[in-house]
Amino acid sequence: MTDFAKKGEVERKWYVVDASEKVLGRLATRIASYLRGKHKPRFTPNVDTGDFIVVVNAEKIRLTGRKLDQKVYYHHTGYPGGIKAETARKRLQRKPEEIIRSAVRGMLPKNRLGRAMLKKLKVYRGPEHPHQAQKPEVINL
Repeated sequence: MTDFAKKGEVERKWYVVDASEKVLGRLATRIASYLRGKHKPRFTPNVDTGDFIVVVNAEKIRLTGRKLDQKVYYHHTGYPGGIKAETARKRLQRKPEEIIRSAVRGMLPKNRLGRAMLKKLKVYRGPEHPHQAQKPEVINL
């Protein structure tokens, strides 16, 4: 008989990931896997079995090829003609946390379960983070 995880009996751990000199896509896939809980033996697709991930040094992330100038992030204000565009280079200077968060968001389920998983991702620009009380383990992804 298969043992399925239930919402109340999932044990969550905290992990710290250093993003300095890591390639964005490869780091994001591994983070998404930990947020979903796919690294655990009791992974259940319809239950949030994942752990908390704290990413530090987000401004030191690497993009391969010419993505810094060719990758464009779009968002719409909701008004006519209100589409805004920003290259990866500008976004990395302005909000490096959002580059990692949006890459991971694209790899999670597109439903309320995926949104709940994304809330367990904490991304910080520098090497400091306010989650020392949770005693996070350092993992090298």
